[in-house]
Amino acid sequence: MSNLERKWYVLKTISGQENKVKLYIENEIINNGFKECIGQVLVPIEKVIQMRRGKKIHREKVYYPGYVMIETNLEVETIHAIKNVPGVINFLSDGKGGSAIPMRKEEVNKMLGKMDQLSENYENISISFIIGETIKVIDGPFSGFNGTIEKINEEKRKLELAVLIFGRKTPLELNFTQIEKI
Repeated sequence: MSNLERKWYVLKTISGQENKVKLYIENEIINNGFKECIGQVLVPIEKVIQMRRGKKIHREKVYYPGYVMIETNLEVETIHAIKNVPGVINFLSDGKGGSAIPMRKEEVNKMLGKMDQLSENYENISISFIIGETIKVIDGPFSGFNGTIEKINEEKRKLELAVLIFGRKTPLELNFTQIEKI
């Protein structure tokens, strides 16, 4: 039985293997009786919409690539079991070879609140544009034309671009969903 209090820690993992690490640790809890030592294991995800060939694709993206949050007490056998999970690099610590640092209460609350908010907010379109960038129009009457971004309005999720039509610059205002990077 554990007499240590569980706290939240951050595990550094191989990027792209966060969900495998989470699954493996959850199996360790079930198979090796770590229920008292390990609580929740979280991989914060964000639901995003991406444009692919003019279609909206909903997908989940890891919000902190290379990191897994784990609620545990730091008993020797628990640390050993977690560090031996394939894909785990180490606990986030206060220096090389230092001891693991627990997350502050505010960070935990922010992370848990942020996770809920990210899961609910489905209108995140993960495309970042910059002024002066050349992009392609994929929807609407000017589909197929290329244009240069002149203004970006993040709040309205629109941007203004200049398209060359018959040798003249023509200004257009389009949604982020109507364009794609070249």
